[in-house]
Amino acid sequence: MTRRVLVTGGSGFIGTNLVEHLLGLDDTEVVSIDRDPPRNPAHTPNWRGVDLLDRRALHRAVAEAEPEVIVHLAARTDLDGNQVQDYAVNVAGVDHVIDAAADARVDRVLFGSSQLVCTPGHRPVDEFDYSPPNAYGRSKVSGEELVRERAGDRFTWALLRSTSIWGPWWGRLYSTFFRTVAAGRYLHPRGLDVHKSFGYVGNAVHRIELLTRVPADQLHSRMLYLSDDEPYRILDWADEIAVAWGRGPVRQVPMWVLRTLAAGGDVASALGWAAPPITRYRLRNICTDTRFDLAPLIELCGPAPISRRDGVESTVAWMRTHPDVLAERN
Repeated sequence: MTRRVLVTGGSGFIGTNLVEHLLGLDDTEVVSIDRDPPRNPAHTPNWRGVDLLDRRALHRAVAEAEPEVIVHLAARTDLDGNQVQDYAVNVAGVDHVIDAAADARVDRVLFGSSQLVCTPGHRPVDEFDYSPPNAYGRSKVSGEELVRERAGDRFTWALLRSTSIWGPWWGRLYSTFFRTVAAGRYLHPRGLDVHKSFGYVGNAVHRIELLTRVPADQLHSRMLYLSDDEPYRILDWADEIAVAWGRGPVRQVPMWVLRTLAAGGDVASALGWAAPPITRYRLRNICTDTRFDLAPLIELCGPAPISRRDGVESTVAWMRTHPDVLAERN
């Protein structure tokens, strides 16, 4: 029996990969709604141009699509805003999706959230222990609270906190690490052994699709982190990326060198450089362990099917052939 899945934010990075994954399934029809056209032109027949802040347009689009499942990924994801109001789609957009899903009698909605509901390095005692580091994180906290307050038992729902997801169809800003390694400019702090929960996008969309199918009583009102199974040792990952680009192992330098370069990166950013290779914010992130409990996700979805090395090779191959997308999109 054919089912219909509606993806909000289907023109974004994760959304593009999810739409592609769903289109490859024999039993699934896909509708993508986004205010922007698809970054993958092949998805244009499945796309409907809708701004989630337009409540009526969203309700109309959901009613016309008649989906059994909504995967809500639409969001503003940059860190440039100064207040929650700058991220209206992350709050009002969630509110509109809740009502549209309930009115259309959708069975299940997966709501995309973010690890930045907590400051990097903070290990929450439970899913309600918030410590957002910026306006973007605060907007995602507000979105989660809206889901808990307003979705209730109107449909089956779950919150998916994405960690740092990487891979094909990302844009210039979020591919900075890969491009810095490719250029031989990545400098790893000497002696620093940092591990982080990151995720290859192919594994992420595989698991999102599985979560559209797991029994409702196993999924309803749960929060799950979206990441690969084990935290990455960053030096190992950087070396894998370097090899995929045809370079030798990355260089390691004393921390004082990186602090000096990061201060210079802050100055360059203030002068208008959109993505300097290193800033103090990025250096703090590089030096901070971020690990999350993936056991609940693995219990529901099984192990990640794609190895990190294979993901790196696929990503580098894609980056070599899509410089136009990297130049234009985040």
